[in-house]
Amino acid sequence: MSRWCVTNPRSPAPPLLILAVLSALLLIHPSIAWRPWPHHRNNATELEFGGSKKYEGSSEFVKLRYHMGPVLTANITVHIIWYGTWPKAQKRIIREFINSISATSAQSPSVSGWWKTVQLYTDQTGSNISRTVRLGEEKNDRLLSHGKKLTRLSVQSVIKAAVTAKTKPLPISPKSGLYLLLTADDVYVQDFCQNVCGFHYFTYPSIVGYTLPYAWIGNSGKFCPGVCAYPFAVPDYIPGLKPMKSPNGNVGIDGMISVIAHEISELASNPLINAWYAGQDPVFPVEIADLCEGIYGTGGGGSYTGQMLNDRDGATYNMHGIRRRFLVQWVWNHVVNYCTGPNALD
Repeated sequence: MSRWCVTNPRSPAPPLLILAVLSALLLIHPSIAWRPWPHHRNNATELEFGGSKKYEGSSEFVKLRYHMGPVLTANITVHIIWYGTWPKAQKRIIREFINSISATSAQSPSVSGWWKTVQLYTDQTGSNISRTVRLGEEKNDRLLSHGKKLTRLSVQSVIKAAVTAKTKPLPISPKSGLYLLLTADDVYVQDFCQNVCGFHYFTYPSIVGYTLPYAWIGNSGKFCPGVCAYPFAVPDYIPGLKPMKSPNGNVGIDGMISVIAHEISELASNPLINAWYAGQDPVFPVEIADLCEGIYGTGGGGSYTGQMLNDRDGATYNMHGIRRRFLVQWVWNHVVNYCTGPNALD
């Protein structure tokens, strides 16, 4: 599913406590994306380039298991619903990220290199998650068919409207399609900014008519960039900490990219909430991206993001797409039992 590690800004919590708190929070919804909350640091340099150590997750406590459900082994098609008003430039950044997932020609470290970790996950037949992720059909809901405030259930109603529209409905692809509902920066979704930046689940046939894996991700640019676009914006409770420069010049969208990546990786490995996750109860699973919340490079863990890259223009990123740079969190590698990414130094 999708959450982001929530920690106390004043006192570090040990790994077991973090997992316990996370599990309790997940009772709210089986798949919620949380953003990392950094502990107080004296400056951004320490946060970005602190002493490197082998701490990419905690293999001692993680018991990620396969629960015999399907993963997305067929070529994956990502269908987007643009809810609200979306400038062309913002759409372009998101499209280019999705198109970069399968773009093997991109400069290393690359988005396609990041996806190779996701591909390691298999179903009960031994078939791997597909290496092919492509951008599918798109649907614009500029008139906000369900208003500017959405509940978790009305999110599914928006998806229903997109797949049953009289003109150019989105195709129905239960086995290989992923449906991304992306809300504009003036749209509020239930629990948004209260540590929730996105979530994924599957649609109910009673509402939509089909069981479709989907995710919602919000643009936090106006509502809460310090929560959902960190480290390109910082929380108000950390005075003096300077935000990092976003690689594509848009804090809200660059913040969304990592949440979108988080959700797509978990939709691929746990689309019906019965495949790959840690924990005993699917009501509050901890999935492959949850285990690596806030980790973007070697040495990452706790309040430290790990070693990332800085371009000549001062922008911070950790991987290349087709034409752009992105900052994307790592995902759990069940073969080596820790978080991995294409920009790893070891």
